[in-house]
Amino acid sequence: MVRSRAVAEEVVQDVMLELWKRREHIARDTSPQAYLFQSTRNRSLNYLRHERVEKVAEPQMVREEAQDSTAHSLMVEEEIHVAMKRAVAGLPTRCREVFELSRTGGLRYSEIAEVLGISIKTVEAQMGKALRILREELAPWLSQRR
Repeated sequence: MVRSRAVAEEVVQDVMLELWKRREHIARDTSPQAYLFQSTRNRSLNYLRHERVEKVAEPQMVREEAQDSTAHSLMVEEEIHVAMKRAVAGLPTRCREVFELSRTGGLRYSEIAEVLGISIKTVEAQMGKALRILREELAPWLSQRR
């Protein structure tokens, strides 16, 4: 009935377990063979019914999970974006200038040094400081993404 030996064995095990649990309450005048046959048949039909319901519901569940996952991802992405803006805004002035010229403006360290009138070593130090502060500020978000 269930078209799978493994499932059939599982159904039979379930029937035997149920028989053992109800051994005190089963009428003694009923045929054990008839009881086992009927119980096995009913369990098999329940299994098939359950499989049919799962097949019908599966596409809908997959779509809902995908929508929930996408909505959650978008929400987390937006929260990270807001946290990043706050963290950058909270940087010391020189660190923020260096960071924004590098990351937003796309300038190289030598160009940043020239624009701000500072040495390349100062740019490197300020960028390192900015990245360290941002890593600390965004640590909760970074651990969620991994």
